[in-house]
Amino acid sequence: MSKQPALRAVPRPSPDFTDRGYWAGTIKMALSRFFVLQVLHDGPAHGYDIARAVERTTNGCCSPSEGALYPTMREFEQGGYVTSETEVVSGRERRVYTLTDKGREAFKVGLGAWMDATAALTKTSRAAKARGTASEDCKC
Repeated sequence: MSKQPALRAVPRPSPDFTDRGYWAGTIKMALSRFFVLQVLHDGPAHGYDIARAVERTTNGCCSPSEGALYPTMREFEQGGYVTSETEVVSGRERRVYTLTDKGREAFKVGLGAWMDATAALTKTSRAAKARGTASEDCKC
């Protein structure tokens, strides 16, 4: 019996928390999920329409790619937040997603959480301005 070599974890470089891109990416990833639920809260839609509606709703801040959207939709479907069915539109098959009651509840909970975070950020921004510590490039 041959001995298998020990697997070693390759250390990941730690993120650069001073990089605006890090924060923008993290925020956009979470916001995109929320806005997918928001779009479906308005009514059933297929993937392309969901992505474009998220982009319009967020004024381009969040623009989910197919590579990000469809895994999210599968996760939502597996969790019981959406259902899907295939329709033929102009001779092409498209998967149309519909929010379930559980998905509507997730949207409401998410909305409350984002509103709390927004209020906290607004309060922090005002405090930073009052102390004169807000940087010039800060959009606060």
